[in-house]
Amino acid sequence: MYEITLDFSSIALQDKLIVKKGRPDIWNDSIAIMSQQGYVAAPPYSQSQPGIGGFGSPNSSLHYGHYGDPNSSYSAPQPGVSKSTVPFGSSAPVGPPPAGAHQFSQTNFQNGPGTPGQQPHRFQGPPPPGNTGASYPPYSHQSQPAFPNAASASSTAQLAEQLNTMQINNYGPGTTPSPGHPASFQSPRLPPPPTQQQMILPPGPQVPPPPTNSVNGLCAQPSLPPMARQGGIPGPVPPNPNLQQLPGQPPGPGYHPQQANHGPQMAGSQLSYPGAFPGGPAQLSGPQQKKLDPDSIPSPIQVIENDKAARGGQVYATNTRGQVPPLVTTDCVIQDQGHASPRYIRCTTYCFPLTSDMAKQTRIPLAAVIQPFANVPPNETPLYLVNHGETGPIRCNRCKAYMCPFMQFIEGGRRYQCGFCNCVNDVPSFFFQHLDHMGRRIDHYERPELSLGSYEYVATLDYCRDKKPPNPPAYIFMIDVSYRNIKSGLVKLICDELKTLLDKLPREEQEESSAIRVGFVTYNKVLHFFNVKSSLAQPQMMVVTDVSEVFVPLLDGFLVDFEESRSVVINLLDQIPELFADTNESETIFAPVIQAGMEALKLDGDSPQFLSDLRKDIGKKMGFDATMRVRTSTGFRATEFLGAIYMNNTTDVEMAAVDCDKAVTVEFKHDDKLNEDTGALIQCALLYTTVSGQRRIRIHNIGLNCSAQLADVYRTCETDALINFFAKSGGAKNQPALRSVKSEATTDNRYFERLCPSPCTKLFYCGFVAFKAVLSQPLKTVRDILVNQTAHMLACYKKNCASPATVSQLILPDTMKVLPVYMNCLLKSYVLVGRAEIPTDERAFHRQLVMAMGVADTQLFFYPCLLPIHSLDLKSDAVPAAVRCSEERLSEGGAFLLANGLSMFLWLGASVSPELIQGLFNVPSFAHISTDATSLPDLDNPISKKLKHILEQIQSQKPHTMKLIIVKQREQPEMLFRQFLVEDKSIYGGASYVDFLVCIHKEISQLLS
Repeated sequence: MYEITLDFSSIALQDKLIVKKGRPDIWNDSIAIMSQQGYVAAPPYSQSQPGIGGFGSPNSSLHYGHYGDPNSSYSAPQPGVSKSTVPFGSSAPVGPPPAGAHQFSQTNFQNGPGTPGQQPHRFQGPPPPGNTGASYPPYSHQSQPAFPNAASASSTAQLAEQLNTMQINNYGPGTTPSPGHPASFQSPRLPPPPTQQQMILPPGPQVPPPPTNSVNGLCAQPSLPPMARQGGIPGPVPPNPNLQQLPGQPPGPGYHPQQANHGPQMAGSQLSYPGAFPGGPAQLSGPQQKKLDPDSIPSPIQVIENDKAARGGQVYATNTRGQVPPLVTTDCVIQDQGHASPRYIRCTTYCFPLTSDMAKQTRIPLAAVIQPFANVPPNETPLYLVNHGETGPIRCNRCKAYMCPFMQFIEGGRRYQCGFCNCVNDVPSFFFQHLDHMGRRIDHYERPELSLGSYEYVATLDYCRDKKPPNPPAYIFMIDVSYRNIKSGLVKLICDELKTLLDKLPREEQEESSAIRVGFVTYNKVLHFFNVKSSLAQPQMMVVTDVSEVFVPLLDGFLVDFEESRSVVINLLDQIPELFADTNESETIFAPVIQAGMEALKLDGDSPQFLSDLRKDIGKKMGFDATMRVRTSTGFRATEFLGAIYMNNTTDVEMAAVDCDKAVTVEFKHDDKLNEDTGALIQCALLYTTVSGQRRIRIHNIGLNCSAQLADVYRTCETDALINFFAKSGGAKNQPALRSVKSEATTDNRYFERLCPSPCTKLFYCGFVAFKAVLSQPLKTVRDILVNQTAHMLACYKKNCASPATVSQLILPDTMKVLPVYMNCLLKSYVLVGRAEIPTDERAFHRQLVMAMGVADTQLFFYPCLLPIHSLDLKSDAVPAAVRCSEERLSEGGAFLLANGLSMFLWLGASVSPELIQGLFNVPSFAHISTDATSLPDLDNPISKKLKHILEQIQSQKPHTMKLIIVKQREQPEMLFRQFLVEDKSIYGGASYVDFLVCIHKEISQLLS
């Protein structure tokens, strides 16, 4: 019997397999996978840093590929650098394998519990669908010649022949598959001790080389350079378990290779893995090389589905400190029992390391993503309002923390000890209450501030500016009435829409009408202010021609209550299109910024999207003139704040407005040793003005565990929150750059300060500074730091937490097994990719959005949802199960819906069934489908209604209206669609998931060598 040993480092450097004799009774050298992250380190670790993370010698030199850099070149190992030659991947032993490790394979994917006696982490999920579908190879690109030192074609063919005679069903030492469920998924329910996953990546049948003229291409044109085929490790092309054979669809092999004849050439220089050498080949010569089976590596879709099966639809009670909540993609009912709901606060880890030395060793960022106004579903209790009258909220005398469940009452209830600073305070007489036999106040459950993690206080005049009650907020609608917008009909469209929207202004739940005031301004090269006072019969217009010294020409009648001035406002909206109908003025005072936006706003395409976003923005519940402060217990403190914010000092986060979709990411660092008994406590206090003009303080409290064991820190990590932190910190942590552009930003902001006083100015100023800082820092440096940081965290876990393993093993803790794919998605996104083909305004737009995103939004943004529409079950209300974002999951006979929170694509295969086409588009064939449409027609049939319902359901959960783009296979728009298949190699130079995994493993091995 032969032992098939796949050595990651050997493959990465030599692109070959090692086949040797082995003993069937030895289980060693399997590929184990582990993943973790840490802080975005300041120095670019092109060389090893002595003393970092407890590994790496001063004389060792690391040879990292520069991620996404087309000019990077492969660096051979220097003398003195040890390279592991230990192979991995032993053959399966005779008899059942030992228990205690996870297994991965095409036919067996089991995440079982750890050692006996450990508490399970998640509930057992259902088995995945069987691999019954046809095998769909990816869009293969033209083969390239072999690079130097490659294995010969004869040896590759011989190896493939040997592999075809073998069956490998297990990945290293693992648990025995569940009886009757060879592909069952088992996951612990509660955070277990660190579970490492080991896997042998099995090669499979060889895929035949693509024909000269691909049936999936548009007749190859020799004038265009071929796309570089993504390199990788030999392995089978996986079958698609999520797709079904459709009527009229030819049976296997399914999706034929395609040579694209449009778009830029795929960059050949990536990280230092096969196919990434500058201008070099991407695969071996001779017969087509097999690649690593994507189904044998952790799948984000499977992780999501497992969590839904285990915790979906259940009640999650926040009564335990440091517990890990369900994933953001899992729909559950959250019950506040002393700690803030994960809808409001999510942490990168729910167990902080005890000391700063441990934090430096793990390199895991200690951060919280706070979304203070997050939407609460109707089946959950809204926040309670606490009103102590003129006395105001009860606060600690020393640290000023607000009364919360973390306060400990002593001396019969007459005093309390602050949970944050340990200061002992007197209890006000009006707030006194006796204690029960357990030392708890007898009114504990009657007061929200004592029993709940989130609640609100009514603020007194001391919390108002100049100790005066604030005026109700106001919405000012500024409408561009230049020639182009008048003639296109856009102005009339907006005015008609405003007549409806003004009835939907946000209001307090108990109020019948909104207290928000409204005002109207039109502009071209001058400004037109309108007096819409209720006592007037007709609106009055006043013109300001001096735009360099803007002022409001009227004091009374500009901002009005809509209900009181309804008739005058409606009259004005009717008159505006007629008033400027004969205008010839094409210049605007905000050109070219506004003009660029209007150029993209076409009446037939983007106008519905613009109006939909306008409806959402006007109807959102939000707070105005907000100031947020984050307090912590002793031993650590908040040091960094990331988001669409403004900070005038080191503690107060200021926002002109904050709505349900805005989040602030806060990083923490140690300043002393923490206490395992008291844990790490965090309180977020947000002072804001409501839509009715009332000043309130919204409080969110959460308690985290502390541990002296590194394994506890890794065990409670949350990958989605980590990616949110890295996406923001990788783009806005260059503080010297922030300071260098401060004076420039202030100069450019003077006009806006005059036009929009204080709060609005702060919002613009903050955005300008953050983006300027990102652009001033080389993107390549940011990418290299993130890649290196990922490798350091993984290496720390393997060194300190995992069971003994060989150098060739890659090990991932269960809570972070999809971290590599998410990190690769981040590195390939518009936020960090460095290619001239990406427009600057597109890049800036994405950065602006990401900086304000919450965890759920960044999760979907970086790893889109891909749904097979052709497998809709018309008899069920369920949405079809998502598939992995890869071209290998597509089929010529299928239709797929892809959404990432900003864009939505409906991809149609060339052989999609006529019945589906007729049902969705009411046309007879694929050729009759128009890709110019941005919405589906309203048709009275089950398939159309079902898809419309799915689209509405996806749209309702996201802050932005996603424009629907219809994409037909083999047509030009397909290139845009393929950019969102994030597990594949990007046309802008990003690595595939498999290749990135190989690269990360190589760097970990170098760190530990």
